[in-house]
Amino acid sequence: MSIPADLKYTPSHEWVRVEADGTLTVGITHHAQDLLGDMVFIENPATGRSLAKGEECAVVESVKAASDVYAPVAGEVISANADVESSPEAINKDAYSAWMFKLKPANAADVAGLMDAAAYQKLVESEAH
Repeated sequence: MSIPADLKYTPSHEWVRVEADGTLTVGITHHAQDLLGDMVFIENPATGRSLAKGEECAVVESVKAASDVYAPVAGEVISANADVESSPEAINKDAYSAWMFKLKPANAADVAGLMDAAAYQKLVESEAH
């Protein structure tokens, strides 16, 4: 399973990429999409919405189940990916390029509190047993 080293991760299986301008690109991990199966529906948060850390802000539905997506840090939604909403299967093809939404963090330092790839790998392994 691929866990890119340049991303940050949450215990609820979101990935976060810090962009050059300090904004955050957010999606669900390969592990999450693997557990859920074939995606059939994505609902992203509205642009302009303010989110608290850990707040339910999006929904992914697969043929097996629906799952909430949580804000990795507090911030404002600055963009939502309409492409994954119209083609949810893109997440199954490549979970790390099929981003869901972009956030302007309320406090950039909060990103440091997210897991690195090694910590996320340990979490995934612990859930498998």
